[in-house]
Amino acid sequence: MALFDLPLPELRTYRSTTPAPEGFDDFWARTLDEARAAAKPVELTEVTTPLRGVTTYDVTFTGFAGQPIKAWLNVPAGATGPLPIAVEFIGYGGGRGLPVDWLLWAAAGYAHLVMDTRGQGGNWRGGDTPDADADGAGPSTPGFLTRGVRSPETHYYRRLFTDAARAVETAAELPGVDATRLVTTGKSQGGALSIAAAGLVPDRVAAVVAGVPFLCDIRRAVTITDSYPFQEIVQFLRANADRAAQTFATLDHFDVVHLARRVTAPALLSTALMDTVCPPSGVFAAYSELTGPKEIEVYEWDGHDGGKAFFDTKALEFAARHLLGEGRGA
Repeated sequence: MALFDLPLPELRTYRSTTPAPEGFDDFWARTLDEARAAAKPVELTEVTTPLRGVTTYDVTFTGFAGQPIKAWLNVPAGATGPLPIAVEFIGYGGGRGLPVDWLLWAAAGYAHLVMDTRGQGGNWRGGDTPDADADGAGPSTPGFLTRGVRSPETHYYRRLFTDAARAVETAAELPGVDATRLVTTGKSQGGALSIAAAGLVPDRVAAVVAGVPFLCDIRRAVTITDSYPFQEIVQFLRANADRAAQTFATLDHFDVVHLARRVTAPALLSTALMDTVCPPSGVFAAYSELTGPKEIEVYEWDGHDGGKAFFDTKALEFAARHLLGEGRGA
């Protein structure tokens, strides 16, 4: 794939022209209040794995509407004292998989909560959390972008963003965790959730890491890329041309650009100039709205792999500076 989006100098100054929908803040405040009111105690069970340097717990917490959400908690074996914690979210189509899939942050000395993604896990890593509200929401194309798209109230990402915010609130209250040193992290859909959670519960988040984040500047993205998942929206509108206005009015509630404006924590993002899955203009649109200290890594020759282990290394260094007081700026 060649370069397809704006030239890099224009990307650095690009801003989304889509305003936040009317009542945006009230919509999210009400949604989170309802989830908190329905919350149940966290279930935490130690599980046996072949790992010797990591202790793993199977976690069940309550997300949207008090519905149960699964997670893994990996902790460095034998660690004492309150630990910084990384809350990680998963890319599109994947679930929490197995504890051995998630060793990076625990190896760096963090407690590491990995949230399962409701209804996903059928594409490339298995999941264990059903989408309990996936009914009565009208037609949709296969995937998640148009599931429940007739209204923000019924849309899939209302549930998933709420789960992410509740994962952060849950992580901050886990035993052995230092709630003042919490980083959200993830790539693609996981990057979108990392930003969204930090925007929904900004008082709980001390740092944000979002690799090639999805769901940024949605209205533009569907017009400049033929890649999935954004192509799901195009496919849906070809069959439902009379629903375009309502479809985008719904999706505006889940555009990460609008939640990025509420993020106050230091943030590290990445983008790749050949990434047709999460176009770089969308990532820069979200980046430009972040209100705290921020950095962005640009990978000129990458597609949606977005820096790979190079970015993982940058992420750990960034978190160490802001949560552990290590390295530059300590």
